[in-house]
Amino acid sequence: MPMICLSDFEDYAKQYLPKTTWDFFAAGADECCTREDNILAYKRIRFRPRMLRGMSVIDTKTTLLGTEISFPVGIAPTGFHQLAWPDGEKSTARAAAAMNTCYITSTYSTCTVEEIAAAAPRGFRWFQLYIHRNRALTAQLVQRVEALGFQGLVFTADLPYTGKRRVDIHNNFQLPPHMKVKNFEGNFEENICTEYGLPPNFIDPSINWNDIYWLKSLTSLPIIVKGILTREDADLAVRHGVQGIIVSNHGGRQLDGGPATIDALVEVVDIVQDKVEVYVDGGIRTGSDVLKALALGAKCVFIGRPVLWGLTYKGEEGLQEVLQILHDELRLSMALAGKIFFHD
Repeated sequence: MPMICLSDFEDYAKQYLPKTTWDFFAAGADECCTREDNILAYKRIRFRPRMLRGMSVIDTKTTLLGTEISFPVGIAPTGFHQLAWPDGEKSTARAAAAMNTCYITSTYSTCTVEEIAAAAPRGFRWFQLYIHRNRALTAQLVQRVEALGFQGLVFTADLPYTGKRRVDIHNNFQLPPHMKVKNFEGNFEENICTEYGLPPNFIDPSINWNDIYWLKSLTSLPIIVKGILTREDADLAVRHGVQGIIVSNHGGRQLDGGPATIDALVEVVDIVQDKVEVYVDGGIRTGSDVLKALALGAKCVFIGRPVLWGLTYKGEEGLQEVLQILHDELRLSMALAGKIFFHD
């Protein structure tokens, strides 16, 4: 059967992945209300299409902090890509480079940042960062990614503690013994690590707005804060000097009962008023979803779980197919809605 939409890849991954792996990728926090609402919220939004707009030429290109990408869909940070495909994040990096879009590499990668950079030397990459209790280790990681040519630092703000993901607890989810959080390999005794491959209480729960200043003292990379859902926090992010905001609820994996990200996007865009770029992730499954987010003020969207489905299907090639489908669906939606281009 041809793969013609993202749900085809989802069905394939659900069928072929081990149940515990599928459950880990799919899991939301608690009752999964926020995870589900991320998707349902897009279905509640309607277009107001314009006609006779001359749609023979459609341009999907845009820029992220000055770097041009082929279309406004990037790859959100998700961990443990080797659970989906043996080459893991190296395949992800190659697919993103082939499609000329941005790949946000996760702290919880199963390949080192050096391996990821070598896999796609000309790729456009940002690095997603959790601040750890061992601040020296965090500082070293920031310096590593800057030296490797990563072009942005994405500071995750919504995880002082890990949300309660019931299905992982029921399944007693554990990384396979051969799989490691490679960026920290050799820093810890393996027998003290948790199911996610790192010591318990590894992430620093004391993170606060002043840590943006601390990160600025470590690097000249632009800082994008991820996990913002309210106008108040968006205003604080701007005041603390970030260059971008990702409206995100961690795919519904943290606080259950918070807003869908597309609903939160509106108030964030309203308060930011173009002072910084605003992006959104969570719940994007079609090209029309992408267009809805852009119409509501997002500069770009980022996809998470669909990346893992594409990797599961055919690795780098499968992920390219997922991205190409979104590109083609977006282009068609633009044509039918009367939208010609996004870039300035």
